[in-house]
Amino acid sequence: MNQPNINLFNNESLPNNQLKQGRIISLDMLRGLVMVLMVLDHARTFLSGARFRPTDLTQTTIPLFLTRWVTHLCASSFIFLAGAAAYLYFVRRQQSKQQLSRYLIIRGLILVFLELTLVRFAWLFDPTYTVSAAGVLWAIGWSMVILAAIIYLPMRVIAYSGILLIVGHNLFDNLHVEQFGNFGWLWAVVHEPKVLTIFANKKFFVSYPLIPWIGVMAIGYVFGSVFTLEKAVRHKLLRGLGLFLIFAFLLLRAVNIYGDPEPWSVQANLGYTILSFINCTKYPPSLLFLLMTLGSAILLLDLFDNHRFRVLKPLILFGRVPLFFYVIHLWLIRCTAVLLALPKYGFKSFFLPFIVSSQMPADYGYDLPIIYSIWIITVILLYPMCNWLADYKKKHTYWWLNYI
Repeated sequence: MNQPNINLFNNESLPNNQLKQGRIISLDMLRGLVMVLMVLDHARTFLSGARFRPTDLTQTTIPLFLTRWVTHLCASSFIFLAGAAAYLYFVRRQQSKQQLSRYLIIRGLILVFLELTLVRFAWLFDPTYTVSAAGVLWAIGWSMVILAAIIYLPMRVIAYSGILLIVGHNLFDNLHVEQFGNFGWLWAVVHEPKVLTIFANKKFFVSYPLIPWIGVMAIGYVFGSVFTLEKAVRHKLLRGLGLFLIFAFLLLRAVNIYGDPEPWSVQANLGYTILSFINCTKYPPSLLFLLMTLGSAILLLDLFDNHRFRVLKPLILFGRVPLFFYVIHLWLIRCTAVLLALPKYGFKSFFLPFIVSSQMPADYGYDLPIIYSIWIITVILLYPMCNWLADYKKKHTYWWLNYI
């Protein structure tokens, strides 16, 4: 039997019927899943009474650790899928590279603007802008702007460049902002999370440096070409690639030499030793973090591509309106936190720094059962809102709908 010729680097002119007819359900389903998990992470952030990082093995509990750990899938999957969506947008609409580049620049700048305005006010309700932050939309937005430039390169070059950023960036973990003098701010933007003092009493926290996120989006763009392949070939490739990434994670993590600035160690019991093994660095995401999360995401894509789970159908809707979902869910959770705090703290509930645990009242916070309950309620409330927007987009063709 002749084997199919799989070449991901030369598929730019291979749009198939599935791409022309509509969206890829498995991609929407995975995107919807990671967004629902993201709601859980942010509900925990706003509402938890813990005054320590949930991945701090000296203080955390296993349920709290896993509540945080499972949401690690979100950022890496979301940025990876954003790259894939850019490629599929190009193929589906049969646009020129110039048109795609323009779209990526505009959409990227919109995301950066939203990060510094609507999203910032949801996290920090401070009209004085004493503190601002560069979060996930910042990383996605600037990665899109950079992708707008590199899409003119051959697919092979884009792929190798993305892999190099992901695999090699941990070589620079020992370089710090202070070593760069007046250009330290640039290193913070590029690689090291840092609080920068922009002006007197004005601080800017770079929580999502751009490397290796630029690489993640770049390989996501190349990965989008997988969905121009026949289903049987695609299934084989997705399963093989996902398993390879997971195996690479297990091997490199076991060796404990390279790939994460925080080596794992034997703990007081087996359970916590396993937690130490899977406790990889997210800010910025280490090689091992990305192998673990992207490997899992690709295996989930393979699962969703081959099976339709009726119970998960709402995820498809969420995955089709991701930006709307992201902004609205933050405000829903913040409003919930304020409403719950009002009886005890009064008017100052509106201005509590919910994400700065050290500044919260000592008696603030809720246990995991309440956090999980609020997570489920928030997701339920989001469904009719997202359904309204999805219906609106079906019925209207305004140009600006392409950017939300």
